[in-house]
Amino acid sequence: MDTAAMNEQAGPERLSVIRSTIDGVTVVTVIGEIDHHTSGVLRDALTPMDPVPGERTVADLSGVPFMDSSGINVLIAGHQAHQPPGWLRLAGVRNPVLRTLEIVGLTPLIACYPSIRDALEA
Repeated sequence: MDTAAMNEQAGPERLSVIRSTIDGVTVVTVIGEIDHHTSGVLRDALTPMDPVPGERTVADLSGVPFMDSSGINVLIAGHQAHQPPGWLRLAGVRNPVLRTLEIVGLTPLIACYPSIRDALEA
């Protein structure tokens, strides 16, 4: 596993984002709350630096206890930045966040998996 590229925090202990690569797929591990104060850090992490066809990203949200509409907008933008044949998948989404994604109808658009490994193998 290659690690690095980004480890940013928005405010004191508010949001941590770490980018790594597993089997050629970018894995973005997110820890903390996603709201209008922190969503810019996540947007930067989910938007490919040099977009190429086939870009694949898994966002590990297992460390995210809360996400507001700013996070929804970031996920939509991230999905759009990964047009086919690439993709954006979510892993480890906690129930409160998953419920929000279901309510706004995002789960049919962006697939959710229980773990990073499940998202990579799908």
